This record gives sequence, structure tokens and C-alpha cells, in this order.
Amino acid sequence: RLGSSSVRYEIGLFRNDEDVAAAEGFFIHVNVDRLSRRPVPFGDKARELLEPLLVEA
Repeated sequence: RLGSSSVRYEIGLFRNDEDVAAAEGFFIHVNVDRLSRRPVPFGDKARELLEPLLVEA
């Protein structure tokens, strides 16, 4: 999921050539202003780089 100031990455860990993940998880990256340490929207370039990573659920 790509929000205005955050993106959720979903990951899976696989053994050898198995098709089923041994473990699944996620982490959330929040784009933060360095000075205020508050969330800020992704810029156009960041969105351009992140959008191709989106996968339909």
C-alpha cells in the first residue's frame, strides 16, 4: 500500500525452491521531515520509484 507519506512493504521468506513462505511479515516506511520529525508526503520522484513495486492483492 502506498499512502501519501507512508508505504507498506510485505515480505515472505522461502526455503530453497518451496512455493509456500515459511514466514510472512511487513514493515511500514514513513517519510519524515528531518528537522520536524513529522510525516511529510512523498515527492513526485519517490512516488515514481515506488509505484512500480505495487502488487494487486
